[in-house]
Formats: sequence, C-alpha cells, structure tokens
Amino acid sequence: MRAIALPAFQDNYIWLLGGPDGAVVVVDPGDDAPVQAAIARGLRPVALLLTHHHADHVGGAARLQAALGIPAYGPDDPRIPVEVTRVGDGDRVEVPALGAGFDVLAVPGHTRSHVAFHGAGHLFCGDTLFSLGCGRMFEGEPAQFLASLERLAALPADTAVCCGHEYTEANGRFARVAEPDNPAREAWLARVAVLRRAGQPSLPSTLAIERAGNPFLRVDQPALRARLAAHLGRPPADRVEAFAALRQWKDGFTG
Repeated sequence: MRAIALPAFQDNYIWLLGGPDGAVVVVDPGDDAPVQAAIARGLRPVALLLTHHHADHVGGAARLQAALGIPAYGPDDPRIPVEVTRVGDGDRVEVPALGAGFDVLAVPGHTRSHVAFHGAGHLFCGDTLFSLGCGRMFEGEPAQFLASLERLAALPADTAVCCGHEYTEANGRFARVAEPDNPAREAWLARVAVLRRAGQPSLPSTLAIERAGNPFLRVDQPALRARLAAHLGRPPADRVEAFAALRQWKDGFTG
C-alpha cells in the first residue's frame, strides 16, 4: 500500500493510505479541502482515522463524514467534534475496502487520549512521534510520554512513520545540539534536504531511521546524557528526568 501526504495549513500532513483501486483511509483531516481535491483526482475515501482532538487534525472530519457517509474511528474523548467509533488500546480497526486492518495503540503524552494506528507496514502517530523529534507534552507526564515513544519504537524497524507535521529539518537542528556526533542522523538530514529542495515531504521516515537519529528515542545514549548534564549543570537522575529535560530544552530551543 502507498501512503500519500497531503499538505495542510502551514506544516500539517493529512495522510491517505490505499491501494491501486483508489480506495483510501484518511488520517487526521484537519482540513477537508485537500481531501476533496484528492477525491477530484479519483481517490475514494472509505474511512477516517483520528489520532487526537486538536483542531488541526480533526477540523475537516465532520464535513467529510457528512459528505461521504464513511465511518470514523478515534479515541474516547468528548473533545473530538465528530461522530466516531471510539477506540482504545488493543482495539483493531478493520477496513474491508482496503483488505487491511490497524492496531490501536494508546500513546498519551501530547494529549491524554492520543492514539496511534499501526497497520499495513505504516504507523500513523499524529503528534506523538515526529521525525527526529516528538510532540510537546501538553497533557501527559514525562514517564508516560517516554513509555509511549518507546512503545512505538519497538515496532518493526521498517515501519513507515507517518507523522502529523513537517518538522524534520527544524528537529534536526536541535538534534545536532543534543547529540552532535551522529552520522546516521546526518545521512538522513542530507536526504531530507534533497527532498525539501525538490518540494517533496521528508516523510514517511522509518523506525530504523528514528531509532538511529531521534534524540527522544536515545535518552540512554552516553553522548546525549553528557550533553544533558552540561545543559542542566548536573547529570539527570534517571532516564525519565533525562527525557523531561530534553523535552524542556527543546521547548525553549531557538536554533
């Protein structure tokens, strides 16, 4: 199956995943206009998958559902403004029109009810995991968010990582400060630069790329711990504090 990234707003991606017959699932349609344009090109949405309640991920869902009459699946959160089949950790969403299904993983941290969908070799992770980064910790706790990220990182290495935003180059600038000597990350950033110059998305990444270069998945690495110790003025007490300090550092980073 092929994933298509539809740009929306300033840096969002709405994801489509489907096969050669034009049937697609639509993931996190913050705006319905890019999806309507894809429909005009011959694609046929058969289901909506929603990872969390933020408007830039669900804002177009109600209009699409009303126009198309297709099912929507999302977390059990009253802040989602669309009729959805509520799904939670361990559930599976079957999409017969694609001949595929998606396992639901609870990944709280960015929001308390955030979920990810994993299936057909793809991970739709919303704002939990970004290429070379992770989402801001709006509602979760550090231990909770770290566990969510490590749960995603444990999926097969060749899993395509379909994130909700095009942040790779900006995340790379921070990653270079947090862990300066990382050839694998630099190889990925070189590839990203080529893609972006050509006007192409940097995504999807893969979990292999993220394990090798994403500092938020590398809090146990000695070089990163040393940089954190220098930043904090002392070594972090444990890996949870290391993650929390890294996220706070990134929140204020302006490089």
